[in-house]
Amino acid sequence: MIRRLAPTEWELLRDVRLASLTDAPTAFASTHAREAAFDEATWRERLAGNAWYVGTDPGSGPELVTGIVAGRHDPSSPPDQRHLIAMWVAPSARGTGLAVDLVEAVARWARADGATELTLGVTAGNDRASGLYLKCGFVATGETFLLDNDPSRPYHLFSRSLDPATS
Repeated sequence: MIRRLAPTEWELLRDVRLASLTDAPTAFASTHAREAAFDEATWRERLAGNAWYVGTDPGSGPELVTGIVAGRHDPSSPPDQRHLIAMWVAPSARGTGLAVDLVEAVARWARADGATELTLGVTAGNDRASGLYLKCGFVATGETFLLDNDPSRPYHLFSRSLDPATS
């Protein structure tokens, strides 16, 4: 099941985000040490500033979060562009289709928010993620950028049209 995090769920966001940074430290533009130092106000701000979605395993008794993703509107980007960020699926849920469902949740949010384009970055060498995004209709733009936390590993930019005729 996919659901959007409520404004009060900053602790859940923190816990799952830190788990993702521990599991896949080279996949993100941040580090566990950096985000572990965030205070409650920072987590609440991050939750309020982005559209965070989680994937859960409904048959697991207490809610077990098995994936997370966010949609972001960057004011410095074109007004019709949104960004998919912070994508992670727990090892136990990989290959189940959860990742596609999380991507589509962000695409629906972006369309509803007025976007016609969704972009994301993938760390060089993360072939599994690149394959997922290609499967979800993204195309590699050929653009790359470097990350502050590891300038030796470029991020490759991907883009997807949200025009109903082409997506």
